[in-house]
Amino acid sequence: MKILMSGSTGFVGTALCQELQRAGHTVCRLVRPGTAVEKPRGAGGFDANWNPTTGELGGAAVGADAVVNLAGASIADGRWTAERKQLLLASRVDTTRALVQALSKMAARPRVLVSASGIGYYGNCGDQVLTEESPLGQDFLSRLGQEWEAEAAKAEALGIRVVRARFGIILAKHGGALPRMVRPFLWGAGGKIGSGEQWMSWVTLPDVVAMLRFALENGAARGPINVVSPHPVRNAEFTRVLAKSFRRPALFPAPAFALRLLLGEMADALLLASQRALPAQLEKLGYRFLYPDLAAALTYLFS
Repeated sequence: MKILMSGSTGFVGTALCQELQRAGHTVCRLVRPGTAVEKPRGAGGFDANWNPTTGELGGAAVGADAVVNLAGASIADGRWTAERKQLLLASRVDTTRALVQALSKMAARPRVLVSASGIGYYGNCGDQVLTEESPLGQDFLSRLGQEWEAEAAKAEALGIRVVRARFGIILAKHGGALPRMVRPFLWGAGGKIGSGEQWMSWVTLPDVVAMLRFALENGAARGPINVVSPHPVRNAEFTRVLAKSFRRPALFPAPAFALRLLLGEMADALLLASQRALPAQLEKLGYRFLYPDLAAALTYLFS
């Protein structure tokens, strides 16, 4: 397939580009004006101009079979001021709207759009088990997810199969949240976050890449899918397994009040919220996990 990809130079996008090219697909990276990027590696990749402000999509995108939309400013880079929240919304909602509008103008449209979202869609849900059928939450991340997904879903009216990939906490050695989590343990100062009772829905980067490829290639995949391991854990258990992986103690908890003072609203949404999400749709479709168990996943990542 010829696959268009926004957010191709990010944490997930870089790994996905490499995997899709290895699988024999052609990846066309959508590059914004003034963005400096390395030339695509290998024969299975090239770039197309993409201006989400004007909706202009370069001619190199013609003939695409599929689209992967991973664009969006980092959720965790900076305190959530009013200006930061607007950036987080615009970089996802407005960009997705512009992309779908650009697809609507194509004479021959792609068959499938896989668009990123997050399990923040569900809000803080305590011990409740969350599947793709669970209701929308009430906080900022819930609103962001709802508006983001709504723009992607408009592509269904164009005859495009739409998959909304709700990412959990993505674990990788050289990116995402895990290196930040590991650092205190290496210093001997690691511990649980808050009460430690909150559920963490995690997934390894190799499984994320495989799930997105699965969604592209499997015509039965559509609607929301939870991109998470089938075995979420409480923060205290995650902390215990992580500490054991490095043969370090886990004696220094991070108090909730201190996190709120430091990070504000972001602390509640990203560190203290409880989301026990399960990949019900992926399991129903027969996806086979590479690393479903946390201990085995961390052993792989840090071997």
